[in-house]
Amino acid sequence: MSTVSTDVARVLIAGSWRNATPQSTFHSTDPNHNSELPQAFPVSTWEDCEAALEAADKAAVELRRAPAAKIAEFLCLYADKIEAAKDTLVEAAYSETGLARSPRLADVELPRTSNQLRAAADSCRSGNWALPTIDTKAGIRSCYRPLGPVCVFGPNNFPFAFNSVAGGDFAAAIAAGNPVIGKANSSHPETTRLLAELAHEAVVETGLPEATVQLIYRTSHADGERLVSDPRVGATGYTGSRSAGLTLKSAADRAGKPIYLELSSVNPVVITPGALSERNESIVNDFVTSVLMGTGQFCTNPGMVLLVAGDETESFISAVKERFASTQSGTLLSPAVARSLSKSVSILTDLGADLLTGGGEPESDRCAFANTLMRIDGAKFLSDPEGFQTEAFGNASVLVVAKDIAELCDVIDHLEGNLTGCIYSKEDASEEADVDKISFVLEPKVGRILNDKMPTGVAVSAAMNHGGPYPATGHPGFTAVGVPASLLRFGKLTSFDNIRPMRLPALLQDSAPAAETMRLIDGQWRTGDVG
Repeated sequence: MSTVSTDVARVLIAGSWRNATPQSTFHSTDPNHNSELPQAFPVSTWEDCEAALEAADKAAVELRRAPAAKIAEFLCLYADKIEAAKDTLVEAAYSETGLARSPRLADVELPRTSNQLRAAADSCRSGNWALPTIDTKAGIRSCYRPLGPVCVFGPNNFPFAFNSVAGGDFAAAIAAGNPVIGKANSSHPETTRLLAELAHEAVVETGLPEATVQLIYRTSHADGERLVSDPRVGATGYTGSRSAGLTLKSAADRAGKPIYLELSSVNPVVITPGALSERNESIVNDFVTSVLMGTGQFCTNPGMVLLVAGDETESFISAVKERFASTQSGTLLSPAVARSLSKSVSILTDLGADLLTGGGEPESDRCAFANTLMRIDGAKFLSDPEGFQTEAFGNASVLVVAKDIAELCDVIDHLEGNLTGCIYSKEDASEEADVDKISFVLEPKVGRILNDKMPTGVAVSAAMNHGGPYPATGHPGFTAVGVPASLLRFGKLTSFDNIRPMRLPALLQDSAPAAETMRLIDGQWRTGDVG
C-alpha cells in the first residue's frame, strides 16, 4: 500500500466516474513476474461509502417501479458488451491473475459470465424466481419483491464469473430488482473497473437509474463492517476468506442484515478399494487434473481424499506423488495466496501430516508454490479433526488413509460443512452396502454430492447448488450458482392481503405478465391468467 498518488483510478458513484476520497492507494500484482502493476487504486474513506449508499437508496426506489423487461434488457445488453470487449478484458484479467488467456479466461469464464447474465435476464423477465402465489378464496397473493441495495464482495479466483460487478451475485441481485454496490477484489481491480465501465454504459443506454451499478475498490476493515450493517443495505454477497467473512457477518448480524457467505471448503473425495482395483490409473488422472487445474484455485478444489488402507491405495498414492512431483507448478493469483498456501501447509505438517512432495517456501520471481501432497492416517485425523481440515487453497491436497470403512465413516462424521463431496466406487453393485454407509454420513456434510467425477466444475444450471453447511457458506439453504434459486437471496417475501386489483404488482394481477410466467394459483402451478 502507498500514499495517495496523483494518478489514481476513479470510483463509480451515483452515475459518475469521480475522484475518490482516499486515505491511501494500492496496486495489484502481475503474478507471472511477482511485480507491481502501475495503476494505483484508491482505498476509499467512509465519505465514498456514504455517497454510494445514498445514491443506491434512491436507485432502489426507482428500480421498484422499473418494468422487469427493462432490467432484463440491461442484463442482456451488458452481456453483449462484455463479449464485444473480450480481448481487452481477457488481457487485463491475465495481467492481474496469471490465469490462462485461453482456454480459461477467453473460452470458459468470459462466456460463462455473459451466459449467466442472460439466464438472470430470462428469470427476471418471466418473474418465476419470485414464486408468485395466488389464493383467490382467501384473497391473499404473495411473491418475492426487491430487498434493497446489495453490496457484493467478489473473490480473487474468478475475475469475470464471480466479479462484484458482473458475476453471479451481481446478476442475481440486479435481476431481483436491486441496485449493486460492488467492492472490487484487490487482486483484479483493473479488470473490475473495465467491467464497471461496460455496466455503466448499459445502464445509461437502457434508462435504468444511474446508481444501479456502483464501484469502489477497497475500504478499511472498519468501513467494510459499517457498510454491510448500514440501515440502507438490503443484503450482502461475499466470497472470500473465512476470517474476513466472519468479521463482516458479525457486523451484519448485529444490525439484522442478511449476508450470504462463501468461505472455505476442503471438498472431500472418497475413493473405495473396489474403485481403485478397477480403474486406478483413470482415477489418478481425474484427481491430478482436478487438483492442479488452475493451480488448485477453485473453491471446489479436492483438498482432501479419503481412502482405505491396502495395496491399491498405496499404488494410487505412489502414482499421484510422482505426478505431483513431475508436473510444473502453475502460477498463483497473488503473493498473498502463495503466502497463505505456504502457511496452511506448515500448519498441517506441524500437526503431523507427512509431506510426500512439495512444501517449502513460495517462489520469488513469480507467485508460485510447489505442488504439494500430504498424508495422514485416520486415527491421526481423528485426534485433531479441526486442525487437519485447515484449507490449503491452491495446488495442494491431503490424503487421509483409514484402516477400514468404519473408520472412514468416522472421519467423514467429523468433517465440517463443505460445498461438495464425491464418492468413487466400483462400477458394479458389489460395494453398495459400503457406499450406502458412506453416502449416509457424507450427504449432510455437503451442498452437492457427486459420484465418479471430481467436484471442480460448477455448471450454470437451474439444478445446481453452489452452497453447503457452514463453513462452506453462511447458510445451507441458498446457492450462489443456479438461476432462479440464486435470486431468492436478494428478495423479500411479501404477502398482499385483500389488496385492490389495480394496486397489485404485475406478477400478482389476474392477467399473467408474460406467457412463460408460472404461478401457483389455488394450489396448481400453471401459466396463464387467473380464472
